[in-house]
Amino acid sequence: MLTTALALILAHLLADYPFQNKWIIANKKRPEAMAAHIGVVFLFTLIALRGELVPALTIAAIHLIIDLIKTHLAPERLWAYLADQLAHFLTIAGVLWFWPELSTLWPEATIWTQYMLTLSAGLILCVMAGGPAIGLLMADFDEIQHVGLPAAGRMIGLLERALIYLMVLAGQPAGIGFLIAAKSILRFDTVSKDQRASEYVIIGTLASFGWALLVSFATVSLITIAGIDPT
Repeated sequence: MLTTALALILAHLLADYPFQNKWIIANKKRPEAMAAHIGVVFLFTLIALRGELVPALTIAAIHLIIDLIKTHLAPERLWAYLADQLAHFLTIAGVLWFWPELSTLWPEATIWTQYMLTLSAGLILCVMAGGPAIGLLMADFDEIQHVGLPAAGRMIGLLERALIYLMVLAGQPAGIGFLIAAKSILRFDTVSKDQRASEYVIIGTLASFGWALLVSFATVSLITIAGIDPT
């Protein structure tokens, strides 16, 4: 059951983040964009379930309903984003409960398979899922004028969360302190001249680091509790 659950979680994260491009995100209210996204969800889910059509269709259909509610009814707020992702994870749990025979889909899976599935899911959740969460949290501060390279802030966030994830998984969380110090030095000139910009950077940085630490240590805990550390 663990391998199937991890495969389904990774399938969901792949469909919702790296394989949900900017066009789909920008046009989510258009039927063709939504159809494209749900098609990707169904494809990855079908692979995770090794061709089990009915459960894969069920997950894709419920995913569609959840996304329609989020797109057309829910506000663009952090709590709505988190509730949306929670609903998707609960859908996976519900399908596994309703079809317990799905636990036998991966009889040849080794501890390395489970380990790599966990690491991959944790990486996407930490690095890519954190971006929209931090963006929604910072939406109330959009009146601050940002001067810099286009999308540079997003790239910095992706890189810092990836580095934190790697440090925690490598058992070197102390290195995060050097990352904070380096970012503080690089941002010093900007924030020292503008209190509003300083506060904006502090809030965004703490939120990004907090998200990365939470997901990273949760991943380590799952590996430990499930006994899937092959080292």
